[in-house]
Amino acid sequence: MIKDLWYKNAVVYCLSVGTYMDANGDGVGDFSGLMRRLDYINGLGVSAIWLMPFQASPGRDNGYDISDYYSVNPAYGTLGDFVEFTHAAKQRGIRVLIDLVVNHTSNEHAWFKEARRDPKSKYRDWYVWSKKKPANADKGMVFPGVQKSTWTHDPVAKEYYFHRFYDFQPDLNTSNPEVQAEILRIMGFWIQLGVSGFRMDAVPFVISTKGAEVNKPREQYGMLRDFREFLQWRVGDSMILAEANVLPNTDMQYFGDDGDRMHMMFNFQVNQNLFYALAAADTKPLVKAMEKTKPRPPSGQWGMFLRNHDELDLGRLTEKQRKKVFAAFGPNKEDQLYDRGIRRRLAPMLGGDRRRIELAYSLMFTLPGTPVLRYGDELGMGDDLSLPERECCRTPMQWSTEPHGGFTKSDKPVMPVIDRGPYGYEHVNAAFQRRDPNSMLNWIERIIRMRKEVPEVGWGDFEVIKAGNDAVLALRYDWRNNSVLFLHNFAGEPIEVEFKTGLGDERDDKLVDLLGDAHSNAQTNGKHCVCLEAYGYRWYRVGGLDYLLNRSDV
Repeated sequence: MIKDLWYKNAVVYCLSVGTYMDANGDGVGDFSGLMRRLDYINGLGVSAIWLMPFQASPGRDNGYDISDYYSVNPAYGTLGDFVEFTHAAKQRGIRVLIDLVVNHTSNEHAWFKEARRDPKSKYRDWYVWSKKKPANADKGMVFPGVQKSTWTHDPVAKEYYFHRFYDFQPDLNTSNPEVQAEILRIMGFWIQLGVSGFRMDAVPFVISTKGAEVNKPREQYGMLRDFREFLQWRVGDSMILAEANVLPNTDMQYFGDDGDRMHMMFNFQVNQNLFYALAAADTKPLVKAMEKTKPRPPSGQWGMFLRNHDELDLGRLTEKQRKKVFAAFGPNKEDQLYDRGIRRRLAPMLGGDRRRIELAYSLMFTLPGTPVLRYGDELGMGDDLSLPERECCRTPMQWSTEPHGGFTKSDKPVMPVIDRGPYGYEHVNAAFQRRDPNSMLNWIERIIRMRKEVPEVGWGDFEVIKAGNDAVLALRYDWRNNSVLFLHNFAGEPIEVEFKTGLGDERDDKLVDLLGDAHSNAQTNGKHCVCLEAYGYRWYRVGGLDYLLNRSDV
């Protein structure tokens, strides 16, 4: 059972092939370069690599505008290179997840070209058309301020086509059974080439009804069950991680009451409230978000993250909370995007403060779910705000002090490497940090190793412990008669807390520090007294280390 649900206690590492490592010197990262860095990734201790889109694409939206689902972008290599990569990853015990972008295609996809050219083509109904511009065309844009409409007139088809995203990304008519069958075919193709699962892009849009007459889209949740059934039939332990930024009362519709839909979902609710807690030293909304998203089927899991390739969306916070987060982490207009989020990487958002960065990652690794780490964050990489929109936090990986950070030998990298300021590659790079035992890289390696040794987080139930101070989050996890307890101080000053573990047996007496030697013995009143430094954190095993002798999962 545990091996089948491998994702419950995994650590996922997300990267873009094009900005990770260039082996042939053309300025673009490729699968050969990624192969060279597999041992580096393996050294981190991650369980799975999530690849952002690498299929053929005009590249107008970082590969999210796909023009051929059954190919590899020639700049990155060949299908043979991809298969060699998945095989090499498997040899190291690392699974491969890939982006599944099926809400829309590129307008240069052969399907769309045929659809716009011939009204009698079967592909015409693979997209969403209207003879007149719908009345609601100026609503529902994903990128307000950049998009002016969700319907664009096509001069060849002489009709309007629907696009939830940019106008060069026409939406697929996912209600069409032929389109649904094609999505399964795409999944099956990559599964056969060694993929263990998919991060499905924009899931709420994929399953929504679309059309000129649709004023209130309806979600077709049955599609999610079809996707899962197909995957389980092909390869039993493959999975789907859904990008679905929805409200908690809708979560179970995506997981399925019987756990028969999505295996995993990103927890946007906790993510946004986590940044509010970091900004305000107030954990109450974070605790509420955790409790609201607690219900999930036994086979379901949350994906926990700090930052990703998009902006930090703050749309679920109140106006007052959002202003607090903007003031703390994105006070300038150049830091913000669409007036709803922050486009920066984590390290510069937190002012490069190592204490706060460690606190944030300690939280990510101990909140209920599976941690998802973005490439470069293990080094504390920064961003380039001179780049447009979300490009600022998608700069190439910084490997060394060689030109262009060792990413490429070309003088024209696909994107400029950060080469100035405190986050320039001369100061922040993997080669330097590998040699420094106290570096961010080595700290991340140690925290990943310890996270994998506390499966209670991935498998168990959590309980919030009363610590007597809203700036401190105290969490206990229980699983198979074993318990771990985590403390995090969001405040910029030391705080002493007194608390009971809440187990009510002899294990309450002893807390063993898993990251240091600050063990704790209960006082005569049964409470533990712990002093947390500013932005401090503790990982404890409750009841000592005897658990190793009787743990059934060892």
